[in-house]
Amino acid sequence: MNDFKVSQFAQPQAKRSVAGTVMWVFLVSAPSLYGAAGDSPISFPAASTTIVTPAMMSGPERRAVEVLAEEIERRTEVRCPVRNAWPKGNGPVIAVGPVDALDAFAGTQANKLAADLGDRGAEGYHLRSYAERDAVFVVGNDARGVLFGVGRLLRAATMTRGKIAWDAPLRISAVPEYPLRGHQLGFRPKTNSYDAWSVEIWDQYIRDLAVFGNNAVELIPPRSDDDDDSPHFPLPKIEMMAQMSRICAAYGLDVWIWYPAMDKDYSDPKTVAFALAEWEEVYKKLPRIDVIFVPGGDPGHTQPKHLMAMLEKQTEVLHRHHPDAQMWMSPQSFTGDWMAEFETYMQTVKPAWLGGIVFGPQNRISLPDLRKTIPASYPIRRYPDITHSIRCQYAVPDWDVAYAMTEEREVINPRPIAETQIFRLWDRESIGFITYSEGCNDDVNKIIWSGLGWDRNADPVDTLREYARYFIGPDFTDDFTQGLLALERNWRGPLLINEGVNTTLQQFVAMEKKASPQVRLNWRFQQALYRAYYDGYNRRRLIYETQLEQQANDELRLAGSLGAILAVDRAEAILQRAVTDPVAADLRARVFEMAEALYQSIRMQTSVPRYQAIHWGRGGNLDLIDRPLNNRRWLSDRFTEIRSLTDEDERLAKIDGILNWTNPGPGGFYDDLGDPANQPHLITGPGAATDPEFRTSARVGFAYQDGRRISWIRHAESRYDAPLRMRYTDLDPNAQYRLRVVYAGDRFRTRLRLVADEKHEVHGFRNKPYPLRPVEFAVPHAATDDGELTLQWRQDPGQGGAGRGCQIAEVWLMTDE
Repeated sequence: MNDFKVSQFAQPQAKRSVAGTVMWVFLVSAPSLYGAAGDSPISFPAASTTIVTPAMMSGPERRAVEVLAEEIERRTEVRCPVRNAWPKGNGPVIAVGPVDALDAFAGTQANKLAADLGDRGAEGYHLRSYAERDAVFVVGNDARGVLFGVGRLLRAATMTRGKIAWDAPLRISAVPEYPLRGHQLGFRPKTNSYDAWSVEIWDQYIRDLAVFGNNAVELIPPRSDDDDDSPHFPLPKIEMMAQMSRICAAYGLDVWIWYPAMDKDYSDPKTVAFALAEWEEVYKKLPRIDVIFVPGGDPGHTQPKHLMAMLEKQTEVLHRHHPDAQMWMSPQSFTGDWMAEFETYMQTVKPAWLGGIVFGPQNRISLPDLRKTIPASYPIRRYPDITHSIRCQYAVPDWDVAYAMTEEREVINPRPIAETQIFRLWDRESIGFITYSEGCNDDVNKIIWSGLGWDRNADPVDTLREYARYFIGPDFTDDFTQGLLALERNWRGPLLINEGVNTTLQQFVAMEKKASPQVRLNWRFQQALYRAYYDGYNRRRLIYETQLEQQANDELRLAGSLGAILAVDRAEAILQRAVTDPVAADLRARVFEMAEALYQSIRMQTSVPRYQAIHWGRGGNLDLIDRPLNNRRWLSDRFTEIRSLTDEDERLAKIDGILNWTNPGPGGFYDDLGDPANQPHLITGPGAATDPEFRTSARVGFAYQDGRRISWIRHAESRYDAPLRMRYTDLDPNAQYRLRVVYAGDRFRTRLRLVADEKHEVHGFRNKPYPLRPVEFAVPHAATDDGELTLQWRQDPGQGGAGRGCQIAEVWLMTDE
C-alpha cells in the first residue's frame, strides 16, 4: 500500500479521534482461576469480576468501558461493576486505562508490558497473558484501540450464563492494514429494514460493527433518490441523521455522508445557491461530520466541470461548521466523454479542496486504471456493493434463474468466500472502504469486509466463527459457521441438481430444534433460517414444476391424434397443478413464519402488502415466492393464441413451434445464453474469480417480466464498451447460414451492432425489438467459408451508468434449406 496515501488520510483522523492519548486495557485474574503454566483456559466468574478504570477518561474511552460491561451482561446475565480502584481480595479484574496511568493500576506487570508490546500503530491493540501474574492484558494503542481491543476481547470470549472464558495463552497484536473500514447505513425508505430502526437499534448495530473493527459510518441526507417519507420512520429523517451522528461521535467513529447532487443544472448560479443553503442546514444539525462524499451519478447527472465547481463552494460552507471535514467525490455513472473531462481536470487542476476519490459501482474504468489516472496525492476509497445479488457491481456469478426470479436483488446474501475474493483482488489500490448497503440483509458481508480491513489475509471461516460465537452463542460456533458457508454454496451451479440445498436446510432445521428461545428470537439466526427455508422451497418447487412442464409437453406431442384443442387443454391442466396441487406447503408456510419473525425482531420488510416494503426488488421477496419457475405463463399465452385459430393445421403448426423452440434444424446450433449449461459458443472471458465486475467477461443477467419465456428472463451481457462474443467451429464451408436472435434484458434504448469475424457487418446499430421476439439476419458467406465464425455484438460506445445494454437471450445459427 502507498504509505503516503494512507498517512494523508489517517493523520487528520488521529488528531480528531486520539487527541494524543494512548489507552491500555487489562484483564487480570486471580491465581486460582487457571493454572500457572498459562496454557489452561481462563475462566472468570462474572459475578466476582470488576471493571477498573481511572477516574479521568475521554467520552469514547468511557463508551468502550460501557460496551464491555453491557455486552458481558447481555451474555452472562451479570453486570460487572465499574470501579476507579482495584477491589480488595483476589477477584478477577478487567482494568481499562490510559498509558500514562499504567503504573497506578498495572502493578508489577507495567514494565514487562511496556517492553513486550510491538507495533504501536494507530487503532491497534495487544492481548497478552503471563503465567507468573495469572493475568490477561488487552492494550489499546489509542482511544480507538481501546474500543477495538475490547471488541476483540469480547469476540474471543466464550460467554455463558455467569461465566466469561478465554483460551490461553493469549498473545495477539493487531494494527489494521487499512485506515478506513466502514459501512453505509442510510436511514431512508429505499431499504429493506433501516427506515424502521429506532435510535436504540441504531446504537446497537453501530456498536456491533465497532466490536468487529469498524471505524466509520456513512449516513444519507434527508433528500436523496428516495420517497420523502416512510410508514416505518420513528423520527423525521434529519432528526435520526443527527442521532446517528451523535452515536458515532460517542464511540469515536468517523461520520461520512453520501450526499448526491440531485438538482438538474449546477451551471445555474441560482441552483448552486439553493444547494449551498440546503446542504448547510444538514451541516449545522450534525454534531460530527468527517467527510462529505458526492457521487457523480446514481443519482445525479452533472458534467464534471460544473459538479467540481459546485463542490468547491460546498467545501467552503462545510468548513464553517466542521473545519477539519473533507470533500470527496466519485466519477461513477460518467459517460466516456465526461470521464475524459474528469481525468483531465484532476491531472491539470489538482484541486486542493478535494480530499480524495471514491471508486464504486457504475464506474466506467476499473479500480487499477482509476488509480493510475488519478494523481497519487489523492487517496482512493472503495465503495463496494455488498448488498445486491443481480443488476449490480458484483452480481452472483451464474445465478440460477429460479433464485433470480424469486429471491431477487436484496435477499439475505451471506457470501463470505466471494466477498473475500473481491476484497483481495484490488485491495492495494485504496486506503480502505465504506461499503454500499441498503439494509441488514448483507450483515455477514459487512463483518467479512471489516475483518479483512484489519488483515487482508484473514481466514473468512475464522471470521464467521467469531460472528457465530459472539452473535448467536458458543454452542453454535461451528454449526452456524458451516451453515453460512452452506448458504453461499446453495447459490452455485444449477439449482435443479444442487442436492446440497436440501442438506443445508436439514442442518438449519437441526439447529433450530437445538436453539434456546433466546436464540430463536435472534434476528441474525432468523435471517439464516429464512434463507435456508426459502432455498429449500425453491428447489422443491423447481423440481416439481419442471416435471409438470415435461408432462405438459408430452400431452402436446399427442396433438396429432387427440386434436390440438384437447391437447392444449390437457397440457394446461397439468401446468395448473402448480397452483391447484402445490408442493412443499410446509416449507412455504415456514418461510412466511420466518418473515413475520424478522419483521418483529429487526423490522425487516420482506413483503410490500404485509410489511410495507418499498418494492419487491428491495427485499420484498416474500411476494415473489409463488412466481412460476417454468414456462407456464408463456405457454398459457400461446395456448390462448392456439384456441383463437380456426384452422387445425395452423394450430398444430403452433404446437410444433412450441415443442421445437430450441431446435435449429439439421446442421444448426442453439445457445440459451442465460443458461450457463447451454451456452457452448459463448466466449465467457476470464470469469468472476479475476473479473468480479465482469468488465471483460460475459455474465448472466436477468430481467423479469410476467409472461416471458424463462430463456428470455435470463440473458448474457457485456458491459460498457466490451463486446459480447460467440465463436463457432466445424461449420459447413459450403452452407449459407442465417442467424435468429432474441435481444433481451432491461435496457431497450441502447442500440446494438453485430459484426461477423470482426469485418462483416451483419447489422448496424439498431434498437432491440420490444416486445421481445426473435429476429433473423443473413450471415455473409465470406464469414463462414473457412468453417469458422465469430460473432461480436457491441452497444453504442461511451455509455455511462451501469454499462448494461448489450444483452442477448437466445441465438440460433441455422442453415438455409
